[in-house]
Amino acid sequence: MDIAEPLLAAHRARFAAVDPLLPPAPPPAAGERLDAATSDGTQVTGVLQRVRLAPGDVPMLWSAADTWQLFPYFGDTGTEGVDLLLRALKGRLSTEPTEDDSACVVVWPSRDAEAIRAFLDHGLVPLSALGVRTAPPPEGLPEIAVRRAGPDDYDTALKLAEATFEYTGLVASARRANTAELLGPALRRALAETEPLVWLAEEDGEPRALAQCAWEDATPGSEAAELLPPGRWGYVNNVVTLPGERGGGFGRALMAHVHRELHRGGATRTYLYYNPTNPLSSVFWHRQGYRPLWTTWEVRPAAALR
Repeated sequence: MDIAEPLLAAHRARFAAVDPLLPPAPPPAAGERLDAATSDGTQVTGVLQRVRLAPGDVPMLWSAADTWQLFPYFGDTGTEGVDLLLRALKGRLSTEPTEDDSACVVVWPSRDAEAIRAFLDHGLVPLSALGVRTAPPPEGLPEIAVRRAGPDDYDTALKLAEATFEYTGLVASARRANTAELLGPALRRALAETEPLVWLAEEDGEPRALAQCAWEDATPGSEAAELLPPGRWGYVNNVVTLPGERGGGFGRALMAHVHRELHRGGATRTYLYYNPTNPLSSVFWHRQGYRPLWTTWEVRPAAALR
């Protein structure tokens, strides 16, 4: 996709200015082009991609079945530029029917307040954020037992993992009826790994909390490098404390252990996705040293875009 060089340079300069932790903005995405011009004649451009999922696709855990994702290029035009591109997207959506299980999505640097103003004005909400933690692991560990999980823990781990979606289904993406079926295969593989990255916090031998993690190498040209600075990252995929046990320190103890283990394995930084609308995780992860780098702004169904 060709984008005018001055606009692309302004786009990259915006990323560099808004958050020094952002990696360099990647080349323009492929897709359908949307163009507009500001009141002073400055051109802004959006690239639109449409993704359709089948019921058995794992991204259905957090995504609509039919997603229209906008990649904005508005340089230094601020709120006006974003507003114009979202208006263009609204016009494009009016040309064909959209389903109830659909969404408009924009993934954008979390600290860009000028863009946030336009997102809110058009009915998008911050349903997901990529949070990063760059601090060293804690020195000491709270006195709660934490152990690595293995294949024999599958049923327990799946029950805990499902509990995440029971709660987030109230405050973010709706829970799918086949959540366990979508979670199961990846969880079973993770538990069978020779270097397991699934941990359980226990009390009197009974599991109280789960953390499922992975490694992510942000190398030049990789998908991860479009979102993260270069290096080896620890990915905190799913963390949950059993309902009724929340607030008892299990999550804090578990993550103190996990951060040390990930650091020991070579990850100097960690990242995760959390729901800003979740009144539990949005507080917990900030206290754990995470701060938002990218935010996913979304409106469902797609036709609800204002």
